[in-house]
Amino acid sequence: MKNLKLMEAVCLNSGPVFDDCEEYEDGEDCSVVEHDNEIHENDSKKEPPQPTVGLEFGSFDEAYDFYNMYGKEQGFGVRVSNSWFRTKRKERYRAKLSCSNAGFKKKNGANHPRPETRTGCPAMLVIKLVDSKRWRIVEVVLQHNHTVSPEIRRFYKSHKKMILASKKQQESTPVTEVHTIKLYRTSIDAAYNGSQEVEETDSGLPVDTSKHLDLKEGDAHALYNYFCRMKLTNPNFFYLMDLDDEGCLRNVFWADARSRAAFNSFSDAVAIDTTSLRNKYEIPLISFVGLNNHGQPVLLGCGFLGHDSAEYFMWMLKSWLTCMLGRHPQVILTDQSKSLQIAVSKVFPQACHCYCLSYIMLRVPEKLGGLKGYESIKMQLYKAVYNSLKITEFESSWDQMISQHELKDNKWLHSLYEDRAKWVPVYLKDISFMGIMPIKENESLDSFFDGYVHKHTSFKEFVDKYDLALQRKYMKEAMADMESRSSSFELKTKCKFEQQLLRIFTKEIFKKFQKEVEEMHSCFNTRQVNINGPIMTFVVKERVESEGGEKEIRQFEVLYETTQVEVRCICSLFNFKGYLCRHALNVLNYNGVEDIPLQYILPRWDKDYKCKTPVDSVLSHVDVNNPVELYNHLHKHVMQVVEEGAQSKEHYMAVLQELEALLNRFSVIEDNLVSL
Repeated sequence: MKNLKLMEAVCLNSGPVFDDCEEYEDGEDCSVVEHDNEIHENDSKKEPPQPTVGLEFGSFDEAYDFYNMYGKEQGFGVRVSNSWFRTKRKERYRAKLSCSNAGFKKKNGANHPRPETRTGCPAMLVIKLVDSKRWRIVEVVLQHNHTVSPEIRRFYKSHKKMILASKKQQESTPVTEVHTIKLYRTSIDAAYNGSQEVEETDSGLPVDTSKHLDLKEGDAHALYNYFCRMKLTNPNFFYLMDLDDEGCLRNVFWADARSRAAFNSFSDAVAIDTTSLRNKYEIPLISFVGLNNHGQPVLLGCGFLGHDSAEYFMWMLKSWLTCMLGRHPQVILTDQSKSLQIAVSKVFPQACHCYCLSYIMLRVPEKLGGLKGYESIKMQLYKAVYNSLKITEFESSWDQMISQHELKDNKWLHSLYEDRAKWVPVYLKDISFMGIMPIKENESLDSFFDGYVHKHTSFKEFVDKYDLALQRKYMKEAMADMESRSSSFELKTKCKFEQQLLRIFTKEIFKKFQKEVEEMHSCFNTRQVNINGPIMTFVVKERVESEGGEKEIRQFEVLYETTQVEVRCICSLFNFKGYLCRHALNVLNYNGVEDIPLQYILPRWDKDYKCKTPVDSVLSHVDVNNPVELYNHLHKHVMQVVEEGAQSKEHYMAVLQELEALLNRFSVIEDNLVSL
C-alpha cells in the first residue's frame, strides 16, 4: 500500500546566499560549473520533485533552495520578485519566487545599454507563512515562455551563489552534516489513501488516515488537474487545501467566479448541504447554497470534508468566509449535526442558525417507523409541526402525541423537542428566510447536486460531472431570466396587487405571489377585533383543506399599523417566503390600500436584480491590488450590459461589437506596456 505521506530530501551543503530580484549573467567562469558538477554529483542523481500547491518547508530558505534546485535541474534561474512583510515586526509572511526571465528591465539612459535578456516569463511560485512556522506553496505556474533545458549551458546567479557558498564552506571546514529540506507532498500531487485506517510513517509511527480524505487511485490527479485547469481558465477561481503536520490532505474548499459573484446578491440566507456526509457517501461533499431571484438554488462554494468534527467544519467555514471577503450570511440552515452547530456558532456568531425542517422530517420513517401506531404518530407529529400557528398549539399537540403513544423515553423525539426553537416554524416567525426554509409538508430543500452524486460516486467521477451540473443549472437560470423579461404573464384576477407585481417580480416568484392573490377568495369575514393606538388587530377566516380532503375553517390574526401602513399575519409567510400572504392582502384590501407598500416588495425578487445590485461607481472604493475586488466590481457592471444585450438580436450585436472593440483596446495597451 502506498504511504500517504511522501517525504523526499534534497541535500544541500549549506543554506542559500541570495538577494531579492537576482538575475543571471552570461559568460561567467567555467570552473564554477565544473566545481558545481563535482559538489553535487550525488545530489543530481535524484531530481527534486516538481513544485506543487501544498508542498511545505521548514523555513523560507528551504523553500528558496528547493525552487532554486528545481530551476537548476530544469535549466532556469530563480529570483525573489516580490516579498510581503508585516509592518510592525518586519517579518516576511509571503513571497513570490520567479524565473529570472520574469518581467522586463527598466530602460536607462546609458549610451551602450545591455541587451534585454528577460522575456516576461510567467513561471513562478508563491509561498506563504503558515502558523508562523511553515512555508507552504499556495500558487504555481510551471510554464515558461522561453526555451528551458538543463542541456543549455547558461550560468545563473542563483545557482552560482549557491555553489560559491558550498565552496566557501568546503575550504573553511569539512562538511559534517547535510542540510535537508523536508517536502511534505500532498495526496493531491502524488498519492492516494488506501483502504486501511492506520498506516505507518517512515519513522514507524502510525498515521490515522480515518481523518483524511479517502482518495482512491486516479482521484488525486483528477482533483489536481481540475484545480490547475480552473486556475488557468477562471482567474477568480478560489481554492484552499488543509494539510496536517504529516502533509496528508484533510479538507478541500473551492468556489468558481460565478459562485463568488452570486454571493454578492444571494447570500442573505444560505443552506449548508451535508447530504453526502449524513448518508455516508463515498465523497464527503459539503455545499453552500443560496436561492437566486427565481427561487432556484445557486451554488456559493463547496468542498470535501475529511472528518465529521467541529475542527474540520470550522476550517471549511473559515475558508468560505475568506473566499467571500469576510462577509457573513444573515441566516444559515443546516442539518442537526452537533459538530457543525459548534462550528457555525464559532465562525458566524451573529448569523441566525436554524435546522432545515425537511432534513428532519425525512428521518421520521427511519427513526419512528418501527414503533407501534407509527401512522398515528406521524400524523400527529405533522399536524403539530406544520399546522401550529401559536407556540401553545404546538406544545399542546406535542404533549398529546408523547402521552398518547408513550414516547417519553424516545431519545430522538426528546432531542427534537430540546432543539424545537431551531426548526419548528412556529418558533421561527421573526427570521427572514427568503424562501430557503421549507415550511409545508410537500416542500423540501433538495441537494444542489441531486441526480449527479450517489452513494458510490468517486472523487474522479464527481469532478467529471461537476462542470456539467453547473452548466445545466446556469442554463436553467439563463432561461428563467429570458422568460421573466420577455414573456407576458396571464392575469388571473382584477386585483391591482397582481398588476403591480407583474411588472417587477421574476416569473416563478410572481406565480407564487399570484397564487396568494387568487386564494384571497377563500378568505372571508375579515373583521377588526381590537385597536391599540395606530395598531389594529383583524381576524381573517379561511377555508383550508384538512385530512381526508375535507374543508375546515381556520382563523388568522393580522396586525395592521395605519401610520406606516405595516401589516403582519400570524402565518408569517412574508418572513418565510418573501411575499405577502392572502390574509395580509385581505386586510390591506379591507382598509382601502390599493398598492402593496414598498417594504413588502423585496428587491431580491426583481427580474433585473442581478444587474441592479448596488455598485460603487467610484473606483477609489476598490482595492486595485486585490484581483477579487476588481473582479466583483467589474462583474456587477458587466451584468447590466449582459442583461441588456440579451433583450434582442440588435442589442446582442451591438454589445458584441463593443466588446470586440474593447478587447482590441486591451491588446494595444498590452503592446504599449511591452514596448516600455
